[in-house]
Amino acid sequence: MIKAKKSLGQNFLIDQNIINKILLVSDIKNKSVLEVGPGTGNLTSHIIKKNPKKFFVIEKDENLVLKLSNDFKSEIKIINDDVLNVNEKNIDDDKLVVFGNLPYNISTEILCKWILNLDKNNFWFSCLILMFQKEVADRIISNFNTSKYGRLSILSNWKLDIEKICDVKPSSFSPKPRVDSSLLFFKPKINFFKIENPKNLEIITRVFFSQRRKMLKKPFNQLFNGNIDIIKKLNINLNLRPQNLDFETYYKLTKEYENLT
Repeated sequence: MIKAKKSLGQNFLIDQNIINKILLVSDIKNKSVLEVGPGTGNLTSHIIKKNPKKFFVIEKDENLVLKLSNDFKSEIKIINDDVLNVNEKNIDDDKLVVFGNLPYNISTEILCKWILNLDKNNFWFSCLILMFQKEVADRIISNFNTSKYGRLSILSNWKLDIEKICDVKPSSFSPKPRVDSSLLFFKPKINFFKIENPKNLEIITRVFFSQRRKMLKKPFNQLFNGNIDIIKKLNINLNLRPQNLDFETYYKLTKEYENLT
């Protein structure tokens, strides 16, 4: 029997009702699929039954790789590596439907990597169906003027429409995590604000939210040297706090930053 490794943030999904909900989110028949962190293969076996065109999995744990290889043989192509080391654009020429019960200790890092590495107009996936710790999911889907709104919300909502599918109780996993989880569905936006380099959006949000309880004046001056023209152009009140600016304003600030550099 394979035991979950705490060091890898493993919590295996065992709830058949949740597995069924996951599979209803997107039709995968004759589509290319990627599963991140398949674990013992509980979801994997049901994805295979839906007859995908091609099926890739990324699994770091060598013991699990052996099990998956024995259980599914040629039905899946296994990438034995850390997902953070994988260049997802090179997995396949087809756009992928991505499933992931992401390790909670690196889930935000995975999502941010995928977003920041997106090509300007070409997505390597058709959709993402991902499980997060509920607290992280709440940050991803939060809107401005709320306490959970921040860098993760702004990055996630830049190029993606996001829908919460359901919350998931600890009893749906083995071993049981100490927190609730949430299943989110991400789909590429047709129209999104054009930014030359996504890393600049990361810089803008990092500086502004480094002191989220402070007024906007200090981070703005740090980045724009008190440029009054930008303040007027974007109609920004520097007495507000970072959480009071909407998504679009942060994207426009990033564009102004790019114009200066």
